[in-house]
Amino acid sequence: MDLFTPLDLPHGGRLPNRLAKAAMEEGLAGPGQLPGERIERLYRRWAQGGAGLLITGNVMVDRRALTAPGTIVLDAHAPLGPFRRWARAAASGGGQIWMQINHPGRQVGAEMPGTAWAPSEVGVSLGKHTKRFARPTAMTEADVLATVHRFAVTARRAREAGFHGVQIHAAHGYLLSQFLSPLVNRRTDRWGGSLHNRVRLLTEVVRAVREQVGDDFAVAVKLNTADFQRGGFDTDDAARVLEILGGLAVDLVELSGGSVESPATLGRTADLRTLEREAYFLAFAEQLVESAAMPLMLTGGIARSQTAGRVLDRGFAVVGLASALAFRPDLPARWRAGEDVHVTVERLRWKDRDLAGAGLLAFVRFQLHRLARGMEPRPHASARAAFALDQLRHWRRVRSYGAWLARNPEPATGPGEALAA
Repeated sequence: MDLFTPLDLPHGGRLPNRLAKAAMEEGLAGPGQLPGERIERLYRRWAQGGAGLLITGNVMVDRRALTAPGTIVLDAHAPLGPFRRWARAAASGGGQIWMQINHPGRQVGAEMPGTAWAPSEVGVSLGKHTKRFARPTAMTEADVLATVHRFAVTARRAREAGFHGVQIHAAHGYLLSQFLSPLVNRRTDRWGGSLHNRVRLLTEVVRAVREQVGDDFAVAVKLNTADFQRGGFDTDDAARVLEILGGLAVDLVELSGGSVESPATLGRTADLRTLEREAYFLAFAEQLVESAAMPLMLTGGIARSQTAGRVLDRGFAVVGLASALAFRPDLPARWRAGEDVHVTVERLRWKDRDLAGAGLLAFVRFQLHRLARGMEPRPHASARAAFALDQLRHWRRVRSYGAWLARNPEPATGPGEALAA
């Protein structure tokens, strides 16, 4: 199948081609944790770059729980004007724009204000770097139900702002993924234990979101093929979750893998399983294609048109590009023009492998921030200098976010009031 064949989705209209910009954390929130001119400029650049679908970096459903201090928040009380401008910029090339909506759960830094929640009181374990992460509090039943509600509110408001769909993030070790994991979720109530119970939060979120956005709006899910941790969520579990999602109104499932404890998206796994050099998760994910009731998207290290074509040939409907588009934002358009262009994103060979992973993410963000300022990427810049700059920016943003959150605590509203807002 050709990469530039359109795809009709069950509820979300038509994607003009099979190439998608997968989510990357941009760290570009403006004052009030809102989108501003820089992120509009970045997404306008991607919109002109030829991808049929742009999926935003994760947008938080709870202002008290951010993956990083530069993350955008869309809750019941955020003004919609900045989001409308973001959506218009991202749709300016004729493709679709979906908002990835997320709650970090326990994957928040120890320095971050706000809350650190998890299914159970099981913290992130990362050797000597464990103390970098907050110690989580086990969620109450009321916390769980409020979180379902928050996802629904954010999805409804994303539609009101002009986005064409939402992607519910249930991968990479964030909150919904934590509930799926038998290593993190040790609950004995209806939200834990069997996979049937562990998937309940995800399915309740999907149902609540669909109820709020209606039938003519795309609802997608991002799911791990595996967490790549011994005894954790694995491919067999992913197959069962896909079967359950097949009974719901899901338009697309993106398959990825790993978490902060097992950074498979950076080419490493905690259980030492071998990943392909490109299309990291293809060998695991292709086991799921035939049984899936909805179209599947594969993301992870894809940077060549030949690799993208191979993913489609294996039965996937959409190919996700991530880091490659930080270095060549017009890569899909170049492929369409017949150019044999690819991107090589080298892993950092630092002695501390966890810092090397963080350094690579910082280097990608460095490129995104250049694009957001109207500049060109600098693939040969110093990764160490980019990492140092990223750390400095991070601590400045922590202080700014803390001050904003103190001035703007979440107003006390009941579920009915928030949905009506």
